[in-house]
Amino acid sequence: MTIEIRRLNPGDDTLVMRVADDVFDEPVRLDRLASYLAQSGHFMIVALARDVVVGQCAAVIHRHPDKPTELYIDEVGVSPAFQRRGIARKMLDAMFALGREHGCEEAWVGTEPDNLPARALYEARKEPHDEAKSFVMYVYGL
Repeated sequence: MTIEIRRLNPGDDTLVMRVADDVFDEPVRLDRLASYLAQSGHFMIVALARDVVVGQCAAVIHRHPDKPTELYIDEVGVSPAFQRRGIARKMLDAMFALGREHGCEEAWVGTEPDNLPARALYEARKEPHDEAKSFVMYVYGL
């Protein structure tokens, strides 16, 4: 089966009408997706199999006054039925290319310590910076 890796642009939100199981954490709301895609510096890459979204990768550009511009990889998800086929790697490659096109000098991503498949994906890429090996993230509800 052919998998198409594609960037979503404003107006492409209807492509996400058919989504395989467990690609996103929650059901996609088209109003939220349209707003996300309309924002400058917000990117979404999807993997399509016969017009069904089987994977997604979302990222946001962070611009700083005192540090290089960076690409924050917010989410990577692939339906369990399509995992271990290189889809997540291809989506990350496409996202990194987008980051480079938009002037990002580095990208970063976080995951839970017990998410071994995600860690294997990220660790299979280039050696992470030393800072990434000791990174601690706190999450606050607002």
